[in-house]
Amino acid sequence: MQSYTIGQAARLLGVSPDTARRWADAGRVATRRDESGRRVIDGRDLAAFSVELARGGADEEDAPSYTSVRNAFPGIVTAVKLGDVAAQVEIQAGPHRLVSLLTREAVEELGLEVGMEATARVKSTNVHIDTA
Repeated sequence: MQSYTIGQAARLLGVSPDTARRWADAGRVATRRDESGRRVIDGRDLAAFSVELARGGADEEDAPSYTSVRNAFPGIVTAVKLGDVAAQVEIQAGPHRLVSLLTREAVEELGLEVGMEATARVKSTNVHIDTA
């Protein structure tokens, strides 16, 4: 089974290594020592923790009441490009940069502007997965 160092786990979770280390120190995610003496997290434990983290990440009042979209990427708006009818919005969510094309009207109704928090929700019937 694959194991991840604290730094690798932090990158995958979209947090700093210090945050991942504090979570491990607090017992939120199990670690062990590898042959080199480094603290590592087993892949299955990291996967379970990432799901737990994602479920607890949204405040009740911020979460939509009902949605079929399961892939939520909370982040910060880094760019808004408005056209006459369409708009392009970029969100940086941890290590992920998401770009959405939507109507100008939707951007204006949501009040989207650079620097504000927003969540990109992705629903797709075609998802590609690569390994490292």
